Amino acid sequence: MFDGISGNYDMMNTLFTFGIDKIWRKKLVKKLSTFKPKKILDIATGTGDLAIEIAKIKPERIIGIDISKKMISIGNMKIKKLKYEKIIKLSEGDCEKIPFPTNYFDAVTISFGVRNFENIDKCLIEIFRVLKKGGNLLILETSIPKSKFLFFCYIFYLKTIYALIYNLFSSDRIAYKYLKDSSLVFPNGKKFNNILIKNGFINVKNKPLTFGVTSLYFAKKP
Repeated sequence: MFDGISGNYDMMNTLFTFGIDKIWRKKLVKKLSTFKPKKILDIATGTGDLAIEIAKIKPERIIGIDISKKMISIGNMKIKKLKYEKIIKLSEGDCEKIPFPTNYFDAVTISFGVRNFENIDKCLIEIFRVLKKGGNLLILETSIPKSKFLFFCYIFYLKTIYALIYNLFSSDRIAYKYLKDSSLVFPNGKKFNNILIKNGFINVKNKPLTFGVTSLYFAKKP
């Protein structure tokens, strides 16, 4: 599915979020920079936008993995154009079987990928494994506003503006409908905090962004 929408994925993200997705990634990277990680794994890296933003804080190495071959190909072209090849390496990879040793990364990041995991628990167990002791997990993911008024506005947006955008600009309506529907059923907020805690993470917190339509999650490996 993601191979099929890879060609206009970046443009569609900008349209759907009115460009605010760039601000969300900057907030994650600002928090990440406080931990001064050297080796970072970016899961569900897509076309590499988060990995590229992370490169600005100059870690030693950023590895990005994604199951979509075409997404990775587009990401590598962007990285080459920006001359980040020495810092960033993108490759195909499945978060249920991360191809790196135990206790390897200082930090793991995920930007709008968790809700697409086939088995969240399996992926979190693998993330926990490859993180060093004291390593940090930072996640951006869609969430649902708590306010009834904002929730109404959010649903209205999804059913009208969001739907209009993907009907006008994408030939793959099924893929974008899936992304819309998955954002509504993802166990966000405290529910996802509890899933992280269940899988061994500590110091778990989440910070709602932009009226609660997105959340930034923090967690640590003890």
